[in-house]
Amino acid sequence: MKNIMVVFTGGTIGSMKQGSSIDVNDAGSYMIIDLFQQQYTSSSTFNTMQPLNILSENLVADQWINLAEQLRAIDYSAIDAIILTHGSDTLAYSAAMLSYLLGDIPVPLILIASNYHLKDERANGLRNFYNAVRWIEEGASPGVFVIYENNQNESILYLGSRIMQCESFTDQFRSPYDIVLGQLEDGVVKTTSVSNRITVSDIRPAAHPYLDQIQQLDKLVTDILYVKPYPGLNYELYSWPSNRRPTAILHDLYHSGTACALTEGPYSLPQFIARCKEDNIAVYLCPVKSAEEAQYASTATLIEAGAVLLEKIGMEAALTKLIIAYSLFRSEQEVKDFMLQEQLYFERH
Repeated sequence: MKNIMVVFTGGTIGSMKQGSSIDVNDAGSYMIIDLFQQQYTSSSTFNTMQPLNILSENLVADQWINLAEQLRAIDYSAIDAIILTHGSDTLAYSAAMLSYLLGDIPVPLILIASNYHLKDERANGLRNFYNAVRWIEEGASPGVFVIYENNQNESILYLGSRIMQCESFTDQFRSPYDIVLGQLEDGVVKTTSVSNRITVSDIRPAAHPYLDQIQQLDKLVTDILYVKPYPGLNYELYSWPSNRRPTAILHDLYHSGTACALTEGPYSLPQFIARCKEDNIAVYLCPVKSAEEAQYASTATLIEAGAVLLEKIGMEAALTKLIIAYSLFRSEQEVKDFMLQEQLYFERH
């Protein structure tokens, strides 16, 4: 018998259809346990808590701190695992952030979501809950994970720091390189042909030198501007007063690790980087497979202009790690060293 703490935070998985709209509902959160016990046989017992009850698109950064504090306050000796229900919109960001804030957790922390509200016959939320319970019953490993059923009815196990945003048209999650920890079959992790770079047995509680400092944070720095490139992006549209500048800029890249490298003009990223440098605003570039594979002349131009290339890390993990970095350090060099040299929770591939 396993004693499982179920932590409700809202989201579609904790919502009910109310008239023509779907919104969080107190009864909706607890419904998943009732449905599970009606449809499945299990010896596990459940305790519950609800630190948040919001649609996940309304999540703000300081709620991560509050959530982590409440999760750390749990008596881990009295439970075997935690299942955290979360909205799919921001699940990837929360999974990464909780991987950093709770990297030393001694029990499994499994985030789950649902593609539709639980009363919708298309919903996978109850099956995600079931597969989380079954993995716990079969001996889940300590760490931060996500379990989510794909459109092939396969229950996929992701590492919390290696999951990407849910896709708009398919409601599917992915991970960099499509490498996952494996597929769950009746609570047992089956490795796949692309899961050989990291396995569940490789996951260990984090013991990096910044863990104590991270866990003592009471506020997160979130004045970080995220920019996604597209043809015709006019950087002159980005301006700020001298007393209200971004702390840093995280600039996305095209799949080949590139962005517009025209030497000058309103569409020139190098010129934008130079302007940011004059304003003491660091620009980070991500994602890219590796610096060695970023061989395009345009990428070299961006680096020469002063941008910092974040290799081998997904955008969601990079953004949340950058928030952590600027919450810990004041020196740009310390931030840069932290981003490039420290691995907090297996976020670098």
